[in-house]
Amino acid sequence: MLNNPSTFVFFLSLVSGTLISISSSSWLGMWMGLEMNLLSFIPIINKTSSPYETESAMKYFLIQAMASVIFLIAVVISEMMDFSMNNYSPYLISMALLMKMGAAPFHFWFPGVMEGINWVNCFILMTWQKIAPFILISYKMMNSMLIMVIFMSTLIGSVGGLNQNSIRKIMAYSSISHLGWMLSAMLISNNLWLMYFIIYTLLNMGVVYLFYNHSMYQLSQLYFIKNNPFIKFSMMISMLSLGGLPPFLGFLPKWLVIQSLASQYFFFMLLFMVMMTLMTLYFYMRIMFSAFMFMNSELKWFSNKNSTGMVNLSMMISITGIPVSTWLIMY
Repeated sequence: MLNNPSTFVFFLSLVSGTLISISSSSWLGMWMGLEMNLLSFIPIINKTSSPYETESAMKYFLIQAMASVIFLIAVVISEMMDFSMNNYSPYLISMALLMKMGAAPFHFWFPGVMEGINWVNCFILMTWQKIAPFILISYKMMNSMLIMVIFMSTLIGSVGGLNQNSIRKIMAYSSISHLGWMLSAMLISNNLWLMYFIIYTLLNMGVVYLFYNHSMYQLSQLYFIKNNPFIKFSMMISMLSLGGLPPFLGFLPKWLVIQSLASQYFFFMLLFMVMMTLMTLYFYMRIMFSAFMFMNSELKWFSNKNSTGMVNLSMMISITGIPVSTWLIMY
């Protein structure tokens, strides 16, 4: 990823843009950080200049530029216009930031961009690129709008991934579904959202590494994994944890969100989110079962020794939820 100086400079600028955006004390400074982040990510996406990467870079640029214009208009309205117009600026700011992170109903660009880029860029898009919009949206919490977005994100994230054959699109709809949960965690507290995001990033890292290491992009490829059964078992654990199945680590933040929402009497929203999450488990299990359908004998000279360390780490991260969940039940 960072094997040449230009990529390193763009990556450093990407990180700096996010840090500038979240540490700025003015909306204009936040906008500048977002623009710096956007203009750094475009060359990282379009590194090999293949037609698919160029298409994804163009889609990403157009949508992010549109969201930046809406954000800037909202900032100008909030600073300069009269009070009657000023009531709409928080909604415009929230809409622009939701479009930047790919939450429903502004999600239409997200699966298409994910489809054309490699797994490393997919991981950056699903995790790091959401930090600045999330933190900025916490400054202007429009609860009525966010509740609608939570409903739509969990619905579209679960239904959209059911009929997909591309693993990258499945992970994109999975990310949209998790966005709904993260926004509901943000309704409760910033600490709960931060814990959810960190755990989601760790689980995503393990899953994306498995796909990246074995060059998996379509569900049909999973039938022909020639590696040892340990890789398949690790994929199963990671997928179940990402889907939020107890007692793995991915269930822990969802459990805390469920408890917090129940204490705030959001019962209907909670029931809807849990039902939609059960639907997401279906396409996670499609990925698992594709790999498990055919168990072939392992060839000694084909075993990939270099990848087992990271695979072990990703599986251990998922399994750490078992003692933590047990401890929470006891206390």
